[in-house]
Amino acid sequence: MILRWMTAWVLLVFSASVLAASPYVQGDPVASGSAQAAAAAVEAKLKNGGFKVIGKYFPKGQTGYGVVVATDDAMLKEVGSVGGLAILGAAIRVGVKADGSIAYTNPDYWYRAYFRQAFDKKEPAVKALQARLKGALGAGKEQGGDELPGNLTNYRYMVGMERVDSYKNKLAEYGSFAEAVKVVRENLAKGAGKTSKVYEVVMPDRKLAVFGVAMNDSGSSDGEWINRIDMQDNIAGLPYEVYVVDNVVGSPHGRFRIALAFPDVGMGQFMRISSLPNTIIETMGAVAGAEKKSTSEAWQ
Repeated sequence: MILRWMTAWVLLVFSASVLAASPYVQGDPVASGSAQAAAAAVEAKLKNGGFKVIGKYFPKGQTGYGVVVATDDAMLKEVGSVGGLAILGAAIRVGVKADGSIAYTNPDYWYRAYFRQAFDKKEPAVKALQARLKGALGAGKEQGGDELPGNLTNYRYMVGMERVDSYKNKLAEYGSFAEAVKVVRENLAKGAGKTSKVYEVVMPDRKLAVFGVAMNDSGSSDGEWINRIDMQDNIAGLPYEVYVVDNVVGSPHGRFRIALAFPDVGMGQFMRISSLPNTIIETMGAVAGAEKKSTSEAWQ
């Protein structure tokens, strides 16, 4: 009886590990020597695979790392049909290292979190995207930690922490979608909050937009905070986002978005950046044109 119970327990644990999803997939190595050289090689592969490259990002203080951002027309149609916060899944990010190693965002992981209840209906499109990425970049081991797929639909790091649809995401509201997009574009162009634009995807017919935002302020720049939690090898978790849905500008809360991107980071590591969620609210608020608000939230 004991042996039977132990066998069942081992099988249960093994099954859970097999079914778990990870945020990143290792691709085939590319040209080495610098992050820029690796990014150029990835860009060429993506274009040959039918993807559209919309941005490249080399975070300050991380000279050996970079991110290439792309979109896929077929997947954008699915994002638009789901609508709302699914716009956060518009971009495909590929992390690169100077040694030529690469890892890209795993569609099966990220779209479960952003499509949520609509994922089952969209799963064939997600699998098709995975196949196209494999054809363009290769597909090796997954990395970055793991989560059970069922947990990703309403993902949050701990009880009491924010989910993707937290009311705290809202930063500003305008008279129209066009006005909201205009404000975000203008603020990024002038470096509001010490930011800069990495990419943008705007779907005016769906009143959806997302902007990749580089955080450049000394002390809280992307390169500095990702270094503090020792997650440089998962650089494809960057950049952060500001989104527009209808006439509302928002940004995913730090305690959701950072944890989603780096699920294998422990609480001790997160406490090294305990003030970052508040900093992100202020920074993205500047991009959104919101009035500055003081908060006291942290990783606790």
